[in-house]
Amino acid sequence: MKTYIAILRGINVGGHNPLKMSALQELFKGLGFKNVFTYIQSGNVVFEDDQYNCKQLEVRISTKIRDNFSLVVPVIIKTREELIVVFQNNPFVKNKMEMDKLHVTFLSDRPDKTELNPIPGGFGNDGFEFGDRAIYLYCPNGYGQSKLSNQFLERQLKVTATTRNWKTLAELVKISNNKLQ
Repeated sequence: MKTYIAILRGINVGGHNPLKMSALQELFKGLGFKNVFTYIQSGNVVFEDDQYNCKQLEVRISTKIRDNFSLVVPVIIKTREELIVVFQNNPFVKNKMEMDKLHVTFLSDRPDKTELNPIPGGFGNDGFEFGDRAIYLYCPNGYGQSKLSNQFLERQLKVTATTRNWKTLAELVKISNNKLQ
């Protein structure tokens, strides 16, 4: 069995797209996934499967959420190994940045190289670095004050994006590692 992490975009945010984690967990089990764990209310699910690849899983899960809950929710799937690479390669951690100011925006696909250049400046103290289907963010005034929102990055890069804070990412890595023991 391979361990995957599903990162759902836009559920339980500001009262929009309400979805209980217990219902989400049951949905995943109903799809035949094993060892399903959810983490906090923002739509993070660690699970195991041996039949599908990441893109197939994204379609199956988002379709089932739409069918069962009438919610259109983008889903980004990472393998455990991909998540660990993202976690280990954050350039802001290496620079000893404050951990509570760090975030990662996960991208549904690799942006076209031509889309990377037009991102305009003017982000104040915020910093960003591109990874592989991820953007590392340093937001000293908080992510809520940053211009580097999911919507902005989606418009610029023409891919779906969803952001998690560093604490959540660290916990997802921990949960996915513990599943192997």
